[in-house]
Amino acid sequence: MEEFVQIVEVSPRDGIQNEKKILTTEQKLELIQRAIDAGFKQIEVTSFVNPKKVPQMYDTDQVIKQLSNKEDKNLKFIGLVLNEKGFRRALNSGLDVANYVIVASDTFSIRNQGAPTSENLKILARVFDSADNKIEIATTIGASFGCPFEGEMSVDRLLSIVESIAKIGLKEICLADTIGVATPKDVKTKLRAIYNSFPHLKVKLHLHNTRNTGIANAWTGIEEGVVGLESSFGGSGGCPFAPKATGNIPTEDLVYMLDRSGVKTGISLSKSVETAKWLEKQLEKTLPGFVKTTDKFPPENSLHS
Repeated sequence: MEEFVQIVEVSPRDGIQNEKKILTTEQKLELIQRAIDAGFKQIEVTSFVNPKKVPQMYDTDQVIKQLSNKEDKNLKFIGLVLNEKGFRRALNSGLDVANYVIVASDTFSIRNQGAPTSENLKILARVFDSADNKIEIATTIGASFGCPFEGEMSVDRLLSIVESIAKIGLKEICLADTIGVATPKDVKTKLRAIYNSFPHLKVKLHLHNTRNTGIANAWTGIEEGVVGLESSFGGSGGCPFAPKATGNIPTEDLVYMLDRSGVKTGISLSKSVETAKWLEKQLEKTLPGFVKTTDKFPPENSLHS
């Protein structure tokens, strides 16, 4: 089991992309700054998508412009990419990482990106070759554990996609449970299959808590050796193209579990809780995270605090 696990904060992108309450550029920048203050070194700050389809991303260029003067060289800003047009925007943006999405099922891939999985793998290969050391390329395999339209996602199907990605030259992948259907057994089975076939690959998990299994899946992933987890303050989030796909695993709940378990993250629990409460106010809704609603433990006045 890894002693240190990288947590990627995705609330500025995935956390707010499906919300009816449109945040201002200033609110988004404050959310990103709060993540930095909490200790995050990797933050998904936006996506390069059509704002007509995802209205929350109306100000991608303005947000990035304000982020251009970061001083911490270890801090990485990530932008989600769905096609070559989006990649060209990412390439010219000055962001550190372009995260290209490959959806595991053809039906969902077509709805999400207008092309089947095989075509998006070809685009990923072109993107990877044309990055020219100007931007780091990452990839997330969406619907890795199940598709809202095609149902179960077989190990063989997933491995065939991972094989294509490995041949392109990427050394790390992220498996996304986009609609929150995975169980710890699913996570264990698919991670072991990947590690057995591609032992050189590093794996992260992007988990949703739609069916209340997200935190359990995160712990299983840690036991199986994943190097990173993606989460969102308050458990905000959801995919506009996946019916009833609700929030990510809450950052503060994840940090609490890892802190209590002795797994280092470098993230402040208190600042994560504070930001989750702040985000609730900005979105004008109650977010599903648990830790933000309960008392600190151990209590500050306890004998062992």
